[in-house]
Amino acid sequence: MTGRDLADQLGAAEEDSTEMNSQDSGLHQQIKQHVLQEDGITIVQYPDARAGQPVPQDDICNANTVYATIINNTMNPYAPFNSQVDWEVARWAKLCGSTSTAFSDLLSINGVHEKLGLSYKNSRELNKIINKQLPGHPKFRREQIVVSGEAFDIFYRDVIKCVKALYGDPYFADFLVFAPERHYADKEQAVQLFHDMHTGKWWWDTQKKLDQRKPGATIIPIIISSDKTQVTMFQNKTAYPVYLTIGNIPKEIRRKPSRHAHILLAYLPTTPPLEEAGLDGIVMKSGDGILHHGHPLFSCFIGDYPEQVLATGVKATECPKCDIPPDKLGSNATPFKMRNLDAVLDALAAIDHGDIEFVHACREAGIKPIIHPFWEPLPYTNIFQAITPDGLIKHLLGWLAEAFGAAEIDARCQRLPPNHHIQHSQICRFLLGIIVDIWLPNQLAPSRLLDFLYLAQYPCHSSETLTLLVEALDLFHDNKQIFVDLGIRNNFNLPKLHAARHYIASTAISFDTNHVHQTCLSPHLSVKSVPIQKLVTEYGATYFREALARYVAQLCHPHEATTRHRLEDLAATIHLPFRTLPVYHVVKWQSVDAQGHSDLCVTVDSTHVKPRHVATSQTGTDIHVIFLIPQNSIPMMFPTTIQPPKHLAYVEWFTRFPPTPDSNHGMFKVSRVVQSGERVASIIPVANIHRSVHLISKFGPAAPRQWTSSEVLEQCNTFFVNSYIDRHTFVTIR
Repeated sequence: MTGRDLADQLGAAEEDSTEMNSQDSGLHQQIKQHVLQEDGITIVQYPDARAGQPVPQDDICNANTVYATIINNTMNPYAPFNSQVDWEVARWAKLCGSTSTAFSDLLSINGVHEKLGLSYKNSRELNKIINKQLPGHPKFRREQIVVSGEAFDIFYRDVIKCVKALYGDPYFADFLVFAPERHYADKEQAVQLFHDMHTGKWWWDTQKKLDQRKPGATIIPIIISSDKTQVTMFQNKTAYPVYLTIGNIPKEIRRKPSRHAHILLAYLPTTPPLEEAGLDGIVMKSGDGILHHGHPLFSCFIGDYPEQVLATGVKATECPKCDIPPDKLGSNATPFKMRNLDAVLDALAAIDHGDIEFVHACREAGIKPIIHPFWEPLPYTNIFQAITPDGLIKHLLGWLAEAFGAAEIDARCQRLPPNHHIQHSQICRFLLGIIVDIWLPNQLAPSRLLDFLYLAQYPCHSSETLTLLVEALDLFHDNKQIFVDLGIRNNFNLPKLHAARHYIASTAISFDTNHVHQTCLSPHLSVKSVPIQKLVTEYGATYFREALARYVAQLCHPHEATTRHRLEDLAATIHLPFRTLPVYHVVKWQSVDAQGHSDLCVTVDSTHVKPRHVATSQTGTDIHVIFLIPQNSIPMMFPTTIQPPKHLAYVEWFTRFPPTPDSNHGMFKVSRVVQSGERVASIIPVANIHRSVHLISKFGPAAPRQWTSSEVLEQCNTFFVNSYIDRHTFVTIR
């Protein structure tokens, strides 16, 4: 039994699940309508209104009603458990509790089982209830195949039942998409947007083909993924997991493991019986009880390059999508043609004419002689189009480490300012910033491939951003020769590098990225009372009293405090009627995605402000203290007509961003603002802080070895603003 099976089974007994789903659905629709109106997005519906429409039905039974029927108990919402306590203990034991042995030991304590009124006495009896009396995902089947005299066990689930399980999950009922659409950023429909699978070209074009055979059909895009490097052990044997999801579920839900939108389909690839269902369709019931005439169609295969080679049948070192020669993979200008599916299918059919003719036909078609691959009979399927491009970042990191020297890169990594986004395993987030001022000949520009990496992760692409992708890739190719000149590479004939040329087309065909739309501030009180003197000495807020007095004077005299000299005179008359202040050590910025698919509160960034620790905001400031003015002090400091912001911050300023970033590496350079030898400090509303940023010190040709990570913000005066620390920063700054 999988974790999702258990979550499905136990979650169905929630008494208020229907109400919660209804609330989520309403919020989802409100957010979606608000964003569409605010952003001026134009939606063009598919021309045939029958596409994706429900099947007429007399009675609609939602998933909760069906569940009650299955367990044959409509009166007890916690059935097959006796009561809410019975259900809550079972849920805790399986999702939050300790080991099965420890749980059994707990229930064996005299009186525990009886006083709680549980329907099970140990873990074994609880498992029996879950496995026998609760509905869940399809059961695994086991078959044995013999290849070259060696027996292999295959574990798999019925693919149609898996599709129905996802499609009929009540968690997804309010979010399912049934028909393709075209989205545009303008009323003139000049700039097309690609963000979810139903906005891509594949769904629209396939719907047209399907309409010729089955008008009014609902396409169910099947997405298969596998990773040869991730194996599961079965009695000292390795097995390759194959996962399945459907494109009707929005990407914001699919991409989150906590939403359980993927089903483990099999261990070792099996041939899914999708041919008949794809052609003729099957009746599908969503979680809200609505019926559609669904056609499960294989649309995407997600895997690393070795899995792509295995799935398509091409030879290693070749592109699985096009016919470009292996010795031209490193070129950004060599023309190519997409692989001819019809020719490949004809070659596969030649197996009926003998082995020699079959091998010859496969060689001419550009594939290995594979016998009946799983995609061969699937309708409306092009395996070469279904392959999604693989990434190249690991290659780039290796080249740069060799070019600049591992010792110097390590020294700079050890002297980076603390940041909660930083992990050494995610070196691409700060790599560019630590190498930009190491001298290399010919103005190496590795940033452009990093630009491509982050542009590719944009939550919503348009025809304009796809052009930026092309430009970023072209700039990398224009500068890549430096790696050859340094003796690091002999050539760039790498399938993963060439795959970047296919990303633009794949994005428009079947887009799948993430999206963050709006942010809000959510500070959490850390210390109720901190003496002002401690703010000065331990928090580094050297001029806290002076800065707060200037801020109060400015609020009380908005028209009078126009010059620095006059402001100082007014500040001198301000009395602070407190000696301590409540202080916050953490501020979080949270978001909701544009379509309303994400969790209600998703933290996209946070700032940690503690004694002897400062955070840097995107406004170009060091944040030393986040505080609020006590409510009982406000009438003594401000007239009744003025209500100051609730949350305030003491900050030290950096210079403004230049009009444009550096032309070589694309990052902004900032320095501390100093007047008369002292840093400039102010009090500002926390609401004015958009988010934090990561500063990387300008090390020079060699990192000063006396600098340390904890003190580098004080030891260095000039910094680069790291636009690669996360995707949200990249989109905001670049």
